[in-house]
Amino acid sequence: MRAFFTGIVLVVLVIGGGALAFSAFIVDQTHKALVLRFGNPARVIEEPGLYWRTPFAETVAQFDKRILDLETSDDNEIDKEIIVAGDKRLVVDTFARYRIVDSLKFYKAYRAEDVARKRLTSILESMMRTVLGKAEYNEIVRDKREALMAEIKTLMNEEMRKADTGVEVVDVRIRRADLPKANSQAIFKRMRSEREREAAEYRAKGSEEAQRIKATADKEVTVLVANATRESERIRGEGDEERNRIYAEAFSKDPDFFAFYRSMQAYKEALKGSHTRIVLSPTSEFFHYFNSPSGPAGAPKPGAATPPQAAH
Repeated sequence: MRAFFTGIVLVVLVIGGGALAFSAFIVDQTHKALVLRFGNPARVIEEPGLYWRTPFAETVAQFDKRILDLETSDDNEIDKEIIVAGDKRLVVDTFARYRIVDSLKFYKAYRAEDVARKRLTSILESMMRTVLGKAEYNEIVRDKREALMAEIKTLMNEEMRKADTGVEVVDVRIRRADLPKANSQAIFKRMRSEREREAAEYRAKGSEEAQRIKATADKEVTVLVANATRESERIRGEGDEERNRIYAEAFSKDPDFFAFYRSMQAYKEALKGSHTRIVLSPTSEFFHYFNSPSGPAGAPKPGAATPPQAAH
């Protein structure tokens, strides 16, 4: 009998312990909890800690209270292609940051986070098309990018308040804004053609400038050479004039010495080289200074004698 009661007590304790363990739940510091009684919201738990619930009658839904990421779908590139002002197509990749500010409203609106993520993604893409569809290409890419992102965020928050979703959009960012691939290739080819045309134009201008510089340099060289030649001829003429003057002055001072000097120069030129042979008569006038240092009577005037041809 005692064993029977002991068994009953153990069964009761096990059931009670299981029920107690099943009734306890922990709310992490990064989450908020919503206690549901038979599927209907009963109470909201904002603070972390250990809490209790009625077994089988109450369930707990926990939601992240941190700032969450929201990415636009990457499955289909066409979904992110929008038409901006001027009927230009643009592929825009955006993302958003949001947080759950009211767990009860969030649960009533979406029930689960994955459902909320899909709805918010759809709203983000819709607001992106609405705002960017009115903007110019340069405004999206450069000039008014910050203002456009702020406008998308404002419209999303207004939509959240109207739907009473308990969600607050913290930030919206445009990660990338590019032309479609087909347009990008066409623009790239056009830009390449323009750059090649500009390069050819610059090369033509450079060649023209090089020819002009070369022609100018050749003209300057010709002028310099002509001036130098003229100056050298002038200096040579002055030198010849000075030489003749000196010769004339020396001749007027001592005609005999001048005749002797000119004859010596003629001997030097005629007997130049190691194999020179001259066939002349010993009494030739060319050798008059060999026969007599003073020269024969009636010797030719200086400069009149011409040396004979040499036989080699």
